[in-house]
Amino acid sequence: MAGSPTITLNDGVEIPQLGFCVYKVPADEAEAVVTTALEVGYRHIDTAKLYGNEEGVGRAVRASGIPRDELFVTTKIWNDDHGYDEALAAFDASMGRLGLDVLDLLLIHWPCPTQDRYVETWRALERLQADGRVRSIGVSNFAIAHLHRLLAESSVVPSINQVELHPLLPQDELRMFDAAHGIVTEAWSPLARATLLDDPTIGAIAERVGRTPMQVVLAWHLALGNVVIPKSVTPARIVENFGATDVRLTDADLVAIGALGTAARRLGPDPDDLG
Repeated sequence: MAGSPTITLNDGVEIPQLGFCVYKVPADEAEAVVTTALEVGYRHIDTAKLYGNEEGVGRAVRASGIPRDELFVTTKIWNDDHGYDEALAAFDASMGRLGLDVLDLLLIHWPCPTQDRYVETWRALERLQADGRVRSIGVSNFAIAHLHRLLAESSVVPSINQVELHPLLPQDELRMFDAAHGIVTEAWSPLARATLLDDPTIGAIAERVGRTPMQVVLAWHLALGNVVIPKSVTPARIVENFGATDVRLTDADLVAIGALGTAARRLGPDPDDLG
């Protein structure tokens, strides 16, 4: 099984393109689940204060025996912690739970436009990066309007924009905007909550290439240049998802899968509605 390819971010930091998300992984299971993922070959772990499992992630990372510079850990500033001082305090709390000295990637979890504080929060992230406490900084669930404002009112371009993205919501316009500004797009809910696994288009491609529908969808993300973070607590699924790294799709496959999103079906909240 191939290892994950990497992408170089706009700050020169390399991120494994296929990561492992621990959303909804119970706190008492997180250490074991992340340990399994690391044993399979994942080197990029995505957590957040909201998930309530930073401690377990940190224990697994520290106990893995894998050199720290070979691992990439992401966490996020939650909606209740917007603001300059609040974000700095939230970061300190997350790092205490993770038990790490330096974080690889820190994201603003949601823009929360009704609070009108995400620019303040971003300045805290800029400070943390300048102080060497975070290697890369980025955003999550930012629409084009939010990015326009951030770019106009700050000096550091986000390295990542992590958004809901899957064949039912391919986010073509947002991905093009991100790419034009040197921002890598990262996909959460990349499998559309498994709603695509019985799709005949994906099924036909999977049969032709001799892989599973999940591997085909993840390979679609990788071919588009997305960073992608599937989640699972099932060891067999964790292995299956990682197998997407050596699936090769044709240009026609990519077009056919992308065409499934003509209705732009969002499964999670709209960024403008979550404040």
